[in-house]
Amino acid sequence: MEISKVHTFILVVAGLIAIVVGAGILFAPQAFHASAGIDLRDDVRLLNEMRAPGGAILVCGLFVIAGAFRARLAFPATMLAFVLYTAFGLSRLVGMAIDGLPGPALVQITILELAVGLVCGLALLRYRKLA
Repeated sequence: MEISKVHTFILVVAGLIAIVVGAGILFAPQAFHASAGIDLRDDVRLLNEMRAPGGAILVCGLFVIAGAFRARLAFPATMLAFVLYTAFGLSRLVGMAIDGLPGPALVQITILELAVGLVCGLALLRYRKLA
Protein backbone atom coordinates (compact mmCIF):
# COMPACT_ATOMS: atom_id res chain seq x y z
CA MET A 1 0.00 0.00 0.00
CA GLU A 2 1.20 3.49 -0.83
CA ILE A 3 1.26 5.99 2.02
CA SER A 4 -0.39 9.38 1.68
CA LYS A 5 1.48 12.66 1.38
CA VAL A 6 0.16 13.68 4.81
CA HIS A 7 1.46 10.46 6.38
CA THR A 8 4.81 10.95 4.63
CA PHE A 9 4.96 14.52 5.96
CA ILE A 10 4.19 13.34 9.50
CA LEU A 11 6.96 10.74 9.35
CA VAL A 12 9.48 13.17 7.89
CA VAL A 13 8.78 15.80 10.56
CA ALA A 14 8.80 13.24 13.40
CA GLY A 15 11.97 11.67 12.04
CA LEU A 16 13.79 14.97 11.57
CA ILE A 17 12.96 16.11 15.09
CA ALA A 18 14.31 12.83 16.51
CA ILE A 19 17.43 13.01 14.34
CA VAL A 20 18.22 16.58 15.42
CA VAL A 21 17.53 15.85 19.10
CA GLY A 22 19.41 12.54 19.02
CA ALA A 23 22.42 14.02 17.24
CA GLY A 24 22.47 17.00 19.61
CA ILE A 25 22.42 14.78 22.68
CA LEU A 26 24.94 12.31 21.25
CA PHE A 27 27.50 14.71 19.81
CA ALA A 28 27.06 17.91 21.87
CA PRO A 29 25.21 17.04 25.08
CA GLN A 30 26.42 20.06 27.05
CA ALA A 31 25.38 22.61 24.42
CA PHE A 32 22.15 20.77 23.62
CA HIS A 33 21.00 20.64 27.23
CA ALA A 34 22.22 24.17 27.95
CA SER A 35 19.61 25.38 25.44
CA ALA A 36 16.99 24.21 27.97
CA GLY A 37 18.86 25.71 30.93
CA ILE A 38 20.46 22.42 32.05
CA ASP A 39 24.14 22.47 33.09
CA LEU A 40 25.78 19.07 32.64
CA ARG A 41 29.20 20.36 33.75
CA ASP A 42 32.23 18.25 32.86
CA ASP A 43 31.14 15.07 34.62
CA VAL A 44 32.31 12.30 32.29
CA ARG A 45 29.86 9.79 33.81
CA LEU A 46 26.90 12.12 33.37
CA LEU A 47 27.92 13.02 29.81
CA ASN A 48 28.26 9.33 28.96
CA GLU A 49 24.85 8.63 30.48
CA MET A 50 23.31 11.43 28.39
CA ARG A 51 24.92 10.33 25.11
CA ALA A 52 23.46 6.80 25.22
CA PRO A 53 19.80 7.80 24.79
CA GLY A 54 20.91 10.36 22.22
CA GLY A 55 22.21 7.57 20.01
CA ALA A 56 19.00 5.59 20.46
CA ILE A 57 16.85 8.61 19.60
CA LEU A 58 19.02 9.30 16.52
CA VAL A 59 18.59 5.73 15.24
CA CYS A 60 14.84 5.88 15.89
CA GLY A 61 14.67 9.08 13.85
CA LEU A 62 16.52 7.46 10.95
CA PHE A 63 14.07 4.54 11.00
CA VAL A 64 11.08 6.89 11.10
CA ILE A 65 12.47 8.79 8.09
CA ALA A 66 12.96 5.48 6.26
CA GLY A 67 9.28 4.74 6.87
CA ALA A 68 8.37 7.92 5.01
CA PHE A 69 9.95 6.56 1.84
CA ARG A 70 9.44 2.80 2.11
CA ALA A 71 5.79 1.79 2.23
CA ARG A 72 6.52 -1.49 4.01
CA LEU A 73 8.22 0.43 6.84
CA ALA A 74 5.50 3.07 7.19
CA PHE A 75 3.42 1.27 9.81
CA PRO A 76 6.30 0.19 12.10
CA ALA A 77 7.92 3.63 11.71
CA THR A 78 4.68 5.34 12.69
CA MET A 79 4.29 3.01 15.64
CA LEU A 80 7.87 3.73 16.72
CA ALA A 81 7.34 7.49 16.45
CA PHE A 82 4.09 7.22 18.42
CA VAL A 83 5.73 5.20 21.19
CA LEU A 84 8.89 7.33 21.28
CA TYR A 85 7.19 10.71 21.53
CA THR A 86 4.32 9.60 23.75
CA ALA A 87 6.67 7.83 26.17
CA PHE A 88 8.93 10.87 26.46
CA GLY A 89 5.99 13.24 26.92
CA LEU A 90 4.22 11.07 29.49
CA SER A 91 7.49 10.43 31.35
CA ARG A 92 8.04 14.18 31.59
CA LEU A 93 4.51 14.56 33.00
CA VAL A 94 5.34 11.94 35.65
CA GLY A 95 8.49 13.91 36.43
CA MET A 96 6.47 17.11 36.76
CA ALA A 97 4.01 15.41 39.09
CA ILE A 98 6.82 14.08 41.28
CA ASP A 99 9.40 16.89 41.06
CA GLY A 100 7.45 19.99 40.06
CA LEU A 101 7.64 22.14 36.95
CA PRO A 102 11.10 22.09 35.35
CA GLY A 103 10.93 25.46 33.60
CA PRO A 104 9.28 26.89 30.49
CA ALA A 105 11.57 25.29 27.90
CA LEU A 106 11.03 21.77 29.20
CA VAL A 107 7.28 22.33 29.56
CA GLN A 108 7.19 23.41 25.90
CA ILE A 109 9.21 20.34 24.91
CA THR A 110 6.71 18.17 26.79
CA ILE A 111 3.83 19.73 24.88
CA LEU A 112 5.66 19.22 21.57
CA GLU A 113 6.41 15.57 22.37
CA LEU A 114 2.80 14.87 23.31
CA ALA A 115 1.53 16.69 20.22
CA VAL A 116 3.83 14.75 17.87
CA GLY A 117 2.85 11.53 19.66
CA LEU A 118 -0.84 12.37 19.24
CA VAL A 119 -0.43 13.14 15.53
CA CYS A 120 1.45 9.86 15.04
CA GLY A 121 -1.30 8.04 16.95
CA LEU A 122 -3.92 9.56 14.66
CA ALA A 123 -1.83 8.52 11.65
CA LEU A 124 -1.77 4.97 13.03
CA LEU A 125 -5.56 4.94 13.31
CA ARG A 126 -5.91 6.26 9.78
CA TYR A 127 -3.37 3.73 8.48
CA ARG A 128 -5.28 0.85 10.09
CA LYS A 129 -8.54 1.99 8.50
CA LEU A 130 -6.91 2.01 5.07
CA ALA A 131 -5.20 -1.37 5.46
